[in-house]
Amino acid sequence: MHYVLATNNDHKLREIQELISNRFELVSQSDLEIDGAEETGLTFVENALIKARHASKLSGLPAIADDSGLEVDALGGRPGIYSARFAGNDASDDENVKKLLTEMSGKQTRSARFQCVIVLLEHALDPTPLIAQGTLEGQILTEPRGHEGFGYDPVLYLPELSKTVADLSGPQKNQISHRARALQQLLSLMK
Repeated sequence: MHYVLATNNDHKLREIQELISNRFELVSQSDLEIDGAEETGLTFVENALIKARHASKLSGLPAIADDSGLEVDALGGRPGIYSARFAGNDASDDENVKKLLTEMSGKQTRSARFQCVIVLLEHALDPTPLIAQGTLEGQILTEPRGHEGFGYDPVLYLPELSKTVADLSGPQKNQISHRARALQQLLSLMK
């Protein structure tokens, strides 16, 4: 079955395609010339549903969408749903990381986590979407480290591995990431 993946983020598209490895036929909304939905929700679940409904409505296909971000305890859970635009609507990953590190300056509590919610809709008005969630716990470093990944990967340190997410190879990340955990849960819900 074909699904539209409600993202215009090439990094997410690649990561999700690698994680589901031939279980679905995915087409990205950008390949269908569908612009991204305005994320007006107040939670990861709401934003994922908004994106999936938008892509499904405009494509006529079932849709998969995720919303994810970084929750930092010392910042009251911020940047959260605003992770991609923490330093402004058109901010780069480097600008978002710089703003995060500035706000974390002098903070003793460094605990944080990546959250990911993935939804699957059979059609745009599907009243019973499948909703899956995954978390990856870590600590915020004082400076970036590593060259893999994207977003906040260089500053989320995983104590059990003694590495940042950006130190992990693609296959390593795909075994433990918040997105991988959410997708595994989604696949089990689909059975």
